[in-house]
Amino acid sequence: MIQITPQMRILVAVDVVDFRKGIDGLARVCREALQTDPFCGALFVFRNRRGTAIKILVYDSQGFWLAQKRLSRGHFRWWPTSATVAATLEAHQLQRLIMAGDPAARDAAPVWRRVRTG
Repeated sequence: MIQITPQMRILVAVDVVDFRKGIDGLARVCREALQTDPFCGALFVFRNRRGTAIKILVYDSQGFWLAQKRLSRGHFRWWPTSATVAATLEAHQLQRLIMAGDPAARDAAPVWRRVRTG
């Protein structure tokens, strides 16, 4: 099971990826395009050309996990468009992206908020 924790480094590939690639092909993209070691424990997020699916690749010290989500209707509205090859997200932002939401939206919960006591 993939567990997303606040301490994880999450990299989102800006460029689209051919979704015929499996674990080895995506690990190669991590090395060559993102210039990051796929064995570092970071979570890598990729998008297909039409924006209807995402793949998540992560190494858990025993092997790779590859998860895919394909929307039955619509597309992922948000995707980074910066000049760099990868963008970073916080864990709560990735959760929102997985639900086809906009992680940069103003109504997203803050990373930390004060808890009232008694």
